Amino acid sequence: MRGHAPITDEAWRQIDAEAKERLVPALGARKLVDFDGPHGWQHSSTNLGRTEKEAKAPTEGVFLTTRRVLPLAELRTPFSLSRAELADLDRGAVDADFDSLDRAAHQTAVAENVAVFHGIESSGIDGIAAMSSHDPIPLGSNNFEKYPEHVAKAIEMLLTSGVEGPYGVALSPDSYTGVVETNDGGYPLLQHMSKILDGGPLVWAPGLNGVVVASLRGGDFLFESGQDLSVGYESHDADQVNLYIEESFSFRVATPEAAVALTI
Repeated sequence: MRGHAPITDEAWRQIDAEAKERLVPALGARKLVDFDGPHGWQHSSTNLGRTEKEAKAPTEGVFLTTRRVLPLAELRTPFSLSRAELADLDRGAVDADFDSLDRAAHQTAVAENVAVFHGIESSGIDGIAAMSSHDPIPLGSNNFEKYPEHVAKAIEMLLTSGVEGPYGVALSPDSYTGVVETNDGGYPLLQHMSKILDGGPLVWAPGLNGVVVASLRGGDFLFESGQDLSVGYESHDADQVNLYIEESFSFRVATPEAAVALTI
């Protein structure tokens, strides 16, 4: 419906660029999982490769099985832009008020991270932290100096389970800030943790509760995208243009032993 919006091509370009600039840093979960797609808006489900035998067939002597699929979930976050602000964009303004777009982008990223790390039960999505087969490691409140020890313990648990690296760490915003601001004997804690990971990523993940250590070897955490994150048009009046950020996706944990949750 973008063609029906009172927005010029140049304004759309700037809106898309702003959305991407705000989304990419906050999409922490995507940095630790396998991304497949996008497959388009009409892609509705993920093939699970399994069947379920039905108790009753249509006729005697026939066996009935139903193929199992995981429906894609849709996330939509609405926001509005001032038509006067859009007109100033076309005049060459470089300080556009994109606050509502920025909030919507952050909310969308948080929702996706929550889905991947903690799951959405109503959509059949099981999160990495919830599905981990390992006992969670308690972090303690604001005890950031112990984070390298806890992360090393988590990696040892993964190795003991036969899960190879490389490994990555996702941290909640509070945990990430604490790690960045803490020194370990005069040595930056962030660098200490990076050495433990042998260069693996430490990811800022708004929406995550606690910390997750996960293998990046591939094939363990599967994110399937239908429509990737896009800005769409809904309606407008004399003053405002109503837009939204939307995506469709499914997520599966193929190997529950490939991640360890560290809880606060």
